Amino acid sequence: MARPSNTETRREEIVLGLQRAMAERGYEKASIAAIAEAAALTPGLVHYHFDSKQEILLALLDRLARIWRGRAAALNPASPRERLSALLDAWLAVDGSSDRDAVACWVALGAEAIRQPEVRAPYERAVRAAHAELEDAVHGCLAAEGRATGASPLIAAGLMAAISGYMQLGVATSEVIAAGTAAPTVRAMAFGVIDAQPSAAPSEKGKR
Repeated sequence: MARPSNTETRREEIVLGLQRAMAERGYEKASIAAIAEAAALTPGLVHYHFDSKQEILLALLDRLARIWRGRAAALNPASPRERLSALLDAWLAVDGSSDRDAVACWVALGAEAIRQPEVRAPYERAVRAAHAELEDAVHGCLAAEGRATGASPLIAAGLMAAISGYMQLGVATSEVIAAGTAAPTVRAMAFGVIDAQPSAAPSEKGKR
């Protein structure tokens, strides 16, 4: 496997510098100087590799989306329920791999998506991709258990909202969310809703 180029390495260091600076002081106050300091580089190098702070932000968004896509792709579940559980764990990181800075930046990216149209489009794509994967997993659970699958999109949307809410509270408070409780609670919510779905009509069984 080819080694990353010096340019790729520098760009990654700068993106991680924004992640650290942004998690500590927010996007607005994460100046180029602050990013450079967090990356242990000079501001001139930051300007050399990126045309603007927004370009670094977009690269950070892509990096975070790739992390969660990678976690999902690494799953090897034995059943539909295990797949859904593993997807929720991949987002909420019960395996101890959770990076508080990364979570804080993901939450902040949602706010920047409201303010910056250039950020909104890729942010929406990342969220839609995650929603689609959750929807497919929920559909798989319902279909495997002979339940009606029509509510799959709504259930997946509710799970995305729960994940986002836990992330928001997790980085904004230190007492509301007890450590290690997010994933089990969201799993319980998911399977409670799945168990409440009616049996599929005979005409629906076997359909995707």
